[in-house]
Amino acid sequence: MSTEFYSFGPYKIDPKEVFYSSPLSYAMVNLRPVVPVKRFADLTVEETQDLWLTAQKIGGRLECFHKASSLTFTIQDGPKAGQTVPHVHIHILPRKDGDFERNDEIYDEIDVKENELKEKLNLDKERKDRSLEEMCKEAEEYRSLFV
Repeated sequence: MSTEFYSFGPYKIDPKEVFYSSPLSYAMVNLRPVVPVKRFADLTVEETQDLWLTAQKIGGRLECFHKASSLTFTIQDGPKAGQTVPHVHIHILPRKDGDFERNDEIYDEIDVKENELKEKLNLDKERKDRSLEEMCKEAEEYRSLFV
């Protein structure tokens, strides 16, 4: 984490919010490993491998940390798929028994949240809802999973 900041689409991410990084991907406290490419099809073979291996590693640790029993990995690839930040990223969602009445309701909830985000969002404004201190504390907890 020797970078001044990380880029997430047009947004800057403080390195203190990042809890894991590889040469081609990183994960920040809102659980999104990313690489600076707009669409999934634009990734190189190496970036695709690194992104999914990073997601696998992070997912396993977060599943244990959150005492979950499963994981949902999602990518919204392009605006019509609900992508609100023009940047390839994977949402990693630890899952527990009964978190949704029907398992696939999680996708409806993701769509609702993405649409709300798109309608009201200036990401920089939205990110201020959590203080840097709160985000750094969470990142520090997750960072300890990778030492």
